[in-house]
Amino acid sequence: MEKSMIQKEYLFFDLDGTLTDSSEGITKGVMYSLAKFGIQEERMEELLKFIGPPLRDSFMKYYGFSEEEAKKAVIYYREYYQNTGLFENKVYPGMEDVLIALKQAGKKLVVATSKPEEYARRILERFGLYDYFDYIAGAGMDGSRTKKAEVIEYALESCDITDKEEVLMIGDREHDVFGAAQVGIRCMGVLYGFGSRQELELAGAAYIAESVADIERLILK
Repeated sequence: MEKSMIQKEYLFFDLDGTLTDSSEGITKGVMYSLAKFGIQEERMEELLKFIGPPLRDSFMKYYGFSEEEAKKAVIYYREYYQNTGLFENKVYPGMEDVLIALKQAGKKLVVATSKPEEYARRILERFGLYDYFDYIAGAGMDGSRTKKAEVIEYALESCDITDKEEVLMIGDREHDVFGAAQVGIRCMGVLYGFGSRQELELAGAAYIAESVADIERLILK
């Protein structure tokens, strides 16, 4: 019999679109980067699709950049993001209360994000969430470990987790679901971030949380 969610010991959280609303900083960073290539994009809503997946992939997919151009675009993006965009961000209302409840219930919380690990740590420290997490796993600044499956594998190894049945990924985009599936763990999709119900269900999300409070309700019910 499959274990119920309440028995999951480890909860892996995505960052952008799951713990925090990072839309302002990320879209402004993408605008800054595109402008370096002579592309003026002023519509923030057009750039929300950049939130979640690896940036290099998105520049190639949505603007037809070559791999070399995409690498440069990421460098330009970081010029803006590392000092300004990083903190154009806000924690989703109620998220801290959910993290407190999960910790009190004995859950071990881990961040698994495609964002550079250094940035993830700085964001969590700035917004007071850092101490709730047992480990923070992210991409390397050198462009390594950007795929969600790679980050999840890294988190599993770093936390010495061998029983994947004890792990649940929580994220807002299809790449969170796909990455978790590649590694052999299930994923809860959240609808308050940047992915739709259709996207998450088609990707194979095992559970859907409509709100921040739903995360706690579904896990601790």
